[in-house]
Amino acid sequence: MTIRPLPRNTFREQVVAELRNAIINGTYAPGAPLVELELAEKFGVSRGPIREAMRQLIEEGLVVTVPYLGTRVMSLTLDGLEDLFSVRAEMEVFANRLIWPKRDPELLAELRARHAQLTRTLKDADMGAQLAAEIELHELAYAASGNKLLMSFWNVLKGQMQLYWATYHRAHGRTGPAPTIHDRYVDLMHGDDFAAVEAEIRAHLLQGCATMEDFLRYQHAVVGIS
Repeated sequence: MTIRPLPRNTFREQVVAELRNAIINGTYAPGAPLVELELAEKFGVSRGPIREAMRQLIEEGLVVTVPYLGTRVMSLTLDGLEDLFSVRAEMEVFANRLIWPKRDPELLAELRARHAQLTRTLKDADMGAQLAAEIELHELAYAASGNKLLMSFWNVLKGQMQLYWATYHRAHGRTGPAPTIHDRYVDLMHGDDFAAVEAEIRAHLLQGCATMEDFLRYQHAVVGIS
């Protein structure tokens, strides 16, 4: 990926977006060092906007500061994966419980529209568009819940989710999830059984976590990635 020099307006926002995309698409792999001076030269900006962008990506969990090693892309670990999915499962169930009584025709139409958009992107080979569409589908419950704190927690988790997904998909020659993986959730959200919705959410996330665990164990054992 070629990182383009940026115009001098909106430095911070553009640097954040470009650097986030570079991390998720693998230009900067998990665990890779991020050096302010090198990034400033690549983006064609001063170190100030780079430093501000790094702070935001640290808040999002995509970037970490490691003592004696400096700033790096978040590493993918089994412990981190388990923490991420266990927290996300409780958040996602809670978000959907909050919107359950709010399911008016407008909300359900938006759910169907986002699901249809994800399905359309899966026909292309654009991983970035597919990851964005999948995030948009899951994000609806958080946004519609009206709970600002819950939404802020989701904003921290979603970048990390995309990094795990993208790394897994690239390793398996895929660009996105299975085409029908969200169909049952969308159907159940049109029904009258929240217990079934909760069970589907937990099963969906448990399967995703187990798949990623197998992938990370393979990397650790065979490829030697720590």
